[in-house]
Amino acid sequence: MVAEQPRLTPGRIFIYVLLTLVALYYLAPLYVMLTTSFKSLEQIRTGTILDLPMAPTTEAWGRAWSGACTGVRCEGLAPYFWNSVSMTIPAVLISSLIGSINGYVLAHWRFRGSNVVFTALMVGCFIPFQVVILPMARLLGMVGLANTTTGLILVHIIYGVAFTTLFFRNYYVTVPEELVNAARIDGAGFFTIYRRVIFPLSLPIFMVCFIWQFTQIWNDFLFGVVFGGADAQPVTVALNNLVNTSTGVTEYNVNMAAAIIAALPTLGLYLVAGKYFVRGLTAGAVKG
Repeated sequence: MVAEQPRLTPGRIFIYVLLTLVALYYLAPLYVMLTTSFKSLEQIRTGTILDLPMAPTTEAWGRAWSGACTGVRCEGLAPYFWNSVSMTIPAVLISSLIGSINGYVLAHWRFRGSNVVFTALMVGCFIPFQVVILPMARLLGMVGLANTTTGLILVHIIYGVAFTTLFFRNYYVTVPEELVNAARIDGAGFFTIYRRVIFPLSLPIFMVCFIWQFTQIWNDFLFGVVFGGADAQPVTVALNNLVNTSTGVTEYNVNMAAAIIAALPTLGLYLVAGKYFVRGLTAGAVKG
């Protein structure tokens, strides 16, 4: 039996047109950035921002990656890009793992005061960045990690644990308690239950935390500019310095190419794993 095709009613056509217009509206800046990054400075000065490149060139991309000035250094975004990579990956993995264990405890190994701990973690999700700057700076200074990549990793782990714990806890309460109780009856301990029962079910929520944390950490500017030293600054700080460094004519094509380079990792992550993000968020929305 052939399924009936949906009819194109006036209401449905209106929705399609509206969605198309909204998509074009949000994609317009990306179009301008891409086209401008491939234009020459002459075409940028004489044409409009919506013009296609007359003679496309990747020179601006090369300068943005390895030759543009970010303050007094003219090494492009490359060293700062790898600073962000070396900072983001460990911070994402460690904060997600800690949040997973915390969520497992709060969901299936409740103790006296566990609700107070969970409430405190929820409050921690809403603490602005600016509030933790001074105590975090003092902590990094005491342990000798000020102005280092390791210090930035520690900052993002501490700030991200509240979010990852919230995500994992809300997901793990949907895991039937009978599975955990059956494992306890069979003699399984805390870590055995986590490794054999909980962890294999956690792929969707791990993808949520990976995408959330990666986006938050990669795009962060405040912590990077405050806690990152000259050799530990992330790509967002370098991008700001590049755009605000002027040695004559403003090279808009280089600025646009640099902005795209800085945004490519998060954009690529969403394109590859975006469906898992939505699936993981909705998986913990039924119970808890």
